[in-house]
Amino acid sequence: MTSRLAAVAKFTGVSEATVSRVLHNKPGIAPATRDAVLTALDVFGFPRPERIRAERGRLVGLVLPDLQNPIFPAFAEVIAQALIKRGLVPALCTRTADGVSESHYIEMLLSHQVGGIVFVGGSYADAGPEQCRRLEERRLPIVLINAADENLGVPRVCVDDELAVEQALTHLTALGHERVGLVLGPPGHIPSARKLAAYVRFFERRGQSRQWRRWVEHTIFSTEGGRGAATRLLAEGVTGVVCASDALALGAIRAVRKQGLSVPQDVSVIGFDDSTFMGVTDPPLTTVRQPIEPMASAAVASLMAQIEGGVVDRGEILFDPELIVRSSTGPCQS
Repeated sequence: MTSRLAAVAKFTGVSEATVSRVLHNKPGIAPATRDAVLTALDVFGFPRPERIRAERGRLVGLVLPDLQNPIFPAFAEVIAQALIKRGLVPALCTRTADGVSESHYIEMLLSHQVGGIVFVGGSYADAGPEQCRRLEERRLPIVLINAADENLGVPRVCVDDELAVEQALTHLTALGHERVGLVLGPPGHIPSARKLAAYVRFFERRGQSRQWRRWVEHTIFSTEGGRGAATRLLAEGVTGVVCASDALALGAIRAVRKQGLSVPQDVSVIGFDDSTFMGVTDPPLTTVRQPIEPMASAAVASLMAQIEGGVVDRGEILFDPELIVRSSTGPCQS
């Protein structure tokens, strides 16, 4: 015990008496000091006191890019329910317009002795090298769902983006569409990059390796982004549009109508996610559904295994999507 106190005290620059007070969960310790001591325990591989381990395990951060895209609240609801059933408390964190970012939330969660973090549609790498270092030092349980970056070595749960595009393109080409555009998120966004790879392979197999380059647009994930991207694709003569989110697809439908055309008579549109209310849009949206509940369950199971000190697969778990055919796609008329 004395050697442990000395090692932690030297590492943190505080007295052995202060380290002892933290280990015995005594009041009057500054949060920054308490955090530094507990981090030192993790770095040296010393076990945290049972009482502190239990405290750390109750709160789990749930970090989302935003709440405007319906797919993120859908994931949050299922994950939160699963955590609560296990006696854990979800802490919802989402980016805001006034600049609250992943970095801020990670700092806040660490200061509250969070037991783990689930990132949905984002990545802790966005927070910067300092935050990444702190997370690694703390050996904090982390799971990423549909991560925006590669994040090799971190447990990841993802929908199979490449299969999603294969399903969408197979559907449209079966309806006679030869000129199919693709609307993606920003360059460097990993799910979008995977969708693009599948799109390129599909058209290269069909001997259209030159044409597809004019039929791909990158934009922000919003209806306005989808509208602008689809407007540019319509100028290239596409008769079908595959979008990387339902919000992008709704924007694409707006672009079609603004040009005096109709969906699906003139242009077919496919979304991605099958988020809330896509079955009652005008027209009901054909989209590729993410299996939210199985993906959320796998993420929570991975997080729990890490919290409990079990063996965890630090690779990527892929889930098959499902094409949901509705009224926004139809036979090519031109």
